[in-house]
Amino acid sequence: MATDDKKNCMRDIKVDKLILNCCVGESGDRLTRAARVLEQLTGQQPVYSKAKYTLRSFGIRRNEKISVHVTVRGEKALEILERGLKVKEYELLQGNFSDTGNFGFGINEHIDLGIKYDPTTGIYGMDFFVCLTRPGARVARRKVRQSRVGFNHKVTKEDAIKWFQDKFEGVVLAKAL
Repeated sequence: MATDDKKNCMRDIKVDKLILNCCVGESGDRLTRAARVLEQLTGQQPVYSKAKYTLRSFGIRRNEKISVHVTVRGEKALEILERGLKVKEYELLQGNFSDTGNFGFGINEHIDLGIKYDPTTGIYGMDFFVCLTRPGARVARRKVRQSRVGFNHKVTKEDAIKWFQDKFEGVVLAKAL
C-alpha cells in the first residue's frame, strides 16, 4: 500500500528552458561578437532578434538586428544557470520572480561565467530567464487530445521562490540594497 513518506512525482518542479539574451542595441561587428560569446557559452547557434520599430533617440531602425539570444534545455541549462547564480552569489530579488513561476536576472560581465577574456571580443552583459514547469504541462501544447493545465498544477511565484531556495540554497531579498 501507499505510505505517507512517498510524495507525488507530478508535483516536482523542473527547469523547462533557460533563455540567454544579449542585447547590444546595434547591428554589425559588436552583435556578431556577442553571438560568438553566446555560442562559446552554450555550444549552440544563437538567433538574432530584430527591432520592432525605429527609435531615433537610440539610433536603431525597424527590422535592424539588435540582439542575440539562445534557448538551452536539459542538463546544460542547469549547469549554465548554476554558473550564472554563482555570479549573483545566489541572491535574487522578489521582483525577479514572475506570477507565472518564472524568474530572470542579469549579469554585467560574461567573463564572470568562466569564459576567458579575449580583447578582440570585449565584455558583454546578458540576461538569464528561467522557465519552470511541472511534469504534464505538455497537455496544453500537444496536438492530439489537447487540454488545459489546472490551476493547482501551474507553477506560482511562491512555488518558484521555494524551488530556488531548496535547489540552490538561494536567498530571496525583498528590496534592492
